[in-house]
Amino acid sequence: MTAACGFSRRAFLAAACGLAGGALPAFAAGGLRLAAVDWAMAETAMALGHPPAALAELIGFRDAAAAQPPQSTVDLGLRGAPNLEALSLVAPDLILSSSYYSAIQPRLERIAPVFTRALYVAGEPAFPKVMAVLGELAERLGDPAAGPRAQAAAQAEFAMLAGRAAPFADRACLMFQLGDSRHIRVFGTDSLFSGALEAIGLRNAWAARTSFAFAAPVPLEKLAEYPEARLVIVGRIPPQAERGLGSAALWNSLPPVKAGRVHRLPELRPFAGIPSALRFAHELVAALEAGA
Repeated sequence: MTAACGFSRRAFLAAACGLAGGALPAFAAGGLRLAAVDWAMAETAMALGHPPAALAELIGFRDAAAAQPPQSTVDLGLRGAPNLEALSLVAPDLILSSSYYSAIQPRLERIAPVFTRALYVAGEPAFPKVMAVLGELAERLGDPAAGPRAQAAAQAEFAMLAGRAAPFADRACLMFQLGDSRHIRVFGTDSLFSGALEAIGLRNAWAARTSFAFAAPVPLEKLAEYPEARLVIVGRIPPQAERGLGSAALWNSLPPVKAGRVHRLPELRPFAGIPSALRFAHELVAALEAGA
């Protein structure tokens, strides 16, 4: 398997901060003080140069974030059950949420106005939504120029990566996570990663409808139906699954495996914003180039 080793994380973080025009302050001077319970919204605010002063599940967010929030960011606890006392002490002007957390929205609204969007819905492509919300949130923050600026920067970055990805456009990519040595979760056409794949001129091999927003759990045997594809494994592989694959006759008999067309990417956020879509694109192109 080919690991993504040609892409510098430091270089990516510099590019991600470039979407926001430089280093990220605790919150934009003179702007609204933000708190975020949704990670996609948090990434969107950061890309606009308005990082939240408080963020739910901060440690988990930092673990695979496209860009790191400021050190001064307050941890609000669980996304689905944030610490409302801590949130009140932050005294946000605006809380960033999504349809995932509609059950707690009335409680959030007692503290501050809530900006929420349904970004990830089964069967609806996520990529156009996360691109559009850059402009929508910028308007709400009173910084309307930041939206088109961030969108243009992202589109330029995708265009650059499309040039590097062009030599690999001859084959479609089948992107998945490994749950164990017998089952995979496939990223369908409604996923963030599929949108990023298309943005760099590549194709998603998985055309079937997915059963839960971004991933369809299917048996490993399904990969045999895609002999010409490039296999892209996203995220960490459980140790037991890693050991099982090495001795699995089915896995080793797959044409992409025998031909060396298997590429591994690091842990990435599938339910995130444009910064994570860009990071996915960078990591994928680096992995493809490393395996060429």
